[in-house]
Amino acid sequence: MSSVGTVRTFDVDEGWGVIDGPDVPGGCWVHFSVLAMDGFRMLTPGQPVTFTAEAAQQDGFAFRALKVWTGPDEPVDAPIPAASSGAYESRLTLTFDPPHPDDGTE
Repeated sequence: MSSVGTVRTFDVDEGWGVIDGPDVPGGCWVHFSVLAMDGFRMLTPGQPVTFTAEAAQQDGFAFRALKVWTGPDEPVDAPIPAASSGAYESRLTLTFDPPHPDDGTE
């Protein structure tokens, strides 16, 4: 269920802030990664927002935002392809050739 609130504060450099609303007494902690918007994701103090949250202890707040948006309608989440876990994967393989007998190395 979504709630309506107002941004109390948002630190652009640290990427987090606090949303106030009737459903989150004491405020709701919000991280930039849950902002459902294109481009550089940030909020402005006093900005009205709609959000979903969970009860969780986060940096002294009893609530943590799960998704935050600024328009009237909740944005649709992009689907994760069925063949992917959604996790990032990276590999690095180093292969060294044996020293050549004529290159002066021992």
